[in-house]
Amino acid sequence: MKTFDTYEDSIGLKECVKRPIIVHALQIKYPFRVKSLEGDYAQGNAGDYLMRGIKGEHYICAKDIFEDSYDFLEDV
Repeated sequence: MKTFDTYEDSIGLKECVKRPIIVHALQIKYPFRVKSLEGDYAQGNAGDYLMRGIKGEHYICAKDIFEDSYDFLEDV
């Protein structure tokens, strides 16, 4: 099995653009947990976002990552 290093120069990679996919999010004002697809629990901090993905799964997105990556549709 090939293992790729984080910053390895990988020949043959092609440019692509991620499709615009609508997900749903809610900022949670208190610490919370989400049961992950792997069966364990992920811990969210106050201010993080509870997300629902395209297949209905819940996951956590840290506040700073969410605010750098997402816009609410009504804000666009």
